[in-house]
Amino acid sequence: MNGTFYDLTTALVERKLFAGLRRDLLGQLAGEIVEVGAGTGADFPYYGAGAHVIAIEPDRSMAGRARRRARSAAARIEVRIADDTFLAGIAPHSVDAVVFPLSLCTIDAPSRALEQARRVLKRSGQLVVLEHVRSEGRVGRFQDAVAPLWKGAAGGCRLNRRTRDAIAEAGFAVDALRTRRISRFFLIQELLYGSAPPAA
Repeated sequence: MNGTFYDLTTALVERKLFAGLRRDLLGQLAGEIVEVGAGTGADFPYYGAGAHVIAIEPDRSMAGRARRRARSAAARIEVRIADDTFLAGIAPHSVDAVVFPLSLCTIDAPSRALEQARRVLKRSGQLVVLEHVRSEGRVGRFQDAVAPLWKGAAGGCRLNRRTRDAIAEAGFAVDALRTRRISRFFLIQELLYGSAPPAA
């Protein structure tokens, strides 16, 4: 997807909704961080100076814009062109946080990515997510029906991922994850966000 086009089409929702959530989720993170699916680097302004971020993004156009954003960030950020399989090359229990910012919807095997995230996290580490998720009831059934068309039109995004369940099944404690309804009319209606530590 063209990174410039993506930023233009998401600018309003980014300013009105996502910016505050990103600030709350990322501002206190420190140490070694892996961001999976960095996109154009929308998270980068919210990391503090104590963070060292390896940001992976498979799309070259998106990664190019992310690299430009990284130059002005307070944190030390390295952008790598790679997909979620990059996690398999990271040593176990070596990372303080793994961040998925609106990216689990596009990853082909989210369970695999989450399991790898748990493997690389320190026991004191945190999985940090900001994701849209499948709604319940009639809306969810409609999302199921249009998901194949949406995926083709929206850069591989899946409307109907049950992401909280996938996170729990990968071995994380999900009690602190929160949901927020963002619309009554648009196809994407609910967000899941927060931090989840590895389950005991």
